[in-house]
Amino acid sequence: MSISHAPPTSSEPDISPISAHDLDLQPLVPASSRRTRVPRWLRRTTGPVLLLALWQLLSSTGALQPDVLASPGRIAQVAGDMVADGSLPAAMGTSLQRVAAGLLLGLVVGTGLALLSGLFRIGEDLVDAPVQMLRTVPFVGLIPLFIIWFGIGEAPKVAIITLGVTFPLYLNVYAGIRGVDAQLIEAGESLGLSRWGLVRHVVLPGALPNAMTGLRYSLGIAWLALVFAEQVNADSGIGFLMVQARDFLRTDVIVVCLVVYAFLGLLADFIVRSLERLLLQWRPTFTGR
Repeated sequence: MSISHAPPTSSEPDISPISAHDLDLQPLVPASSRRTRVPRWLRRTTGPVLLLALWQLLSSTGALQPDVLASPGRIAQVAGDMVADGSLPAAMGTSLQRVAAGLLLGLVVGTGLALLSGLFRIGEDLVDAPVQMLRTVPFVGLIPLFIIWFGIGEAPKVAIITLGVTFPLYLNVYAGIRGVDAQLIEAGESLGLSRWGLVRHVVLPGALPNAMTGLRYSLGIAWLALVFAEQVNADSGIGFLMVQARDFLRTDVIVVCLVVYAFLGLLADFIVRSLERLLLQWRPTFTGR
C-alpha cells in the first residue's frame, strides 16, 4: 500500500515583490509649505500698500484736508526736495550719531549692571534696588535736570538716549541670567567647569536670547528718546526739522520726518533680528504656521 503525501500548505500569504511603479507615491510636503501660495513678502507689503491707497483716496476726494494731513504724493515730493537740497541727509546723519552714542553707552551701562547684579548676590543687593527705583522715573521728566547739569549741547541729548536704553536692557539681561536652568549649572560643575567657565559656556549663552530681546526693545526706546531730545534746544537733526515745520504749520515736512524715524527704526530692528538669527542658530524655535 502506497501512501501519497499532499504538499504542505502554508498559512502565510504569498507576498510578491511590488515595484515602485505599482504604487502612487506622493512626496511629503510640510503643511506650512502646502498652504503658502502667495509669497510672504507680498503678504507683508499688502497692508501698508492698502493703507497708502486709502490715504491717497481720502486726500483726493477732499475728505482729508492738506492742512490736516498732506497726501502721500505731496509728502513724496517734499521728501525728494529735502533730499535734493541736502537738509534731510544732514539731519539723518546727526540723529544717527546721537542714537549710536547713546545706544553704545546704554549697552555698556545696562549690560554691566545686569552682569554684576545677575552673577553675584552682593551685586544684586547693591545694584538691583536702586535700578528698579530709577527705572520707574520717566526719563523724559529728567530733561530739565540734564540741561542744568550738561548744558544745551550734545551731552543732554545723548544722556537722555542712554538713560532710555539702559533700563530695558538691564531688565532683560538680568532676567536671562537668572532664568538659566539650575540643572545646567550643576551639570557644568560636575564636568569640572570653573566659575568663569560656567559663565562663559552656560550662563551667557543661556541669557543671550533675552539679551537680544532687550536690545530690540532698547532700540525702540532709543528712537523715542531721540524724538524728545531733539526737540529741546536743538539746532540740527530730524527733531529740529520737525520743530521748524511745526512753527510754519508744515504737516508734510512733519510726516516726512516721522517716516524717516520709522524707517531708521525698522532698519535697526532688521539688523538686530539678522544678528539674532546668526547668534541663536543653536536654538530651534517655532516660526509660525
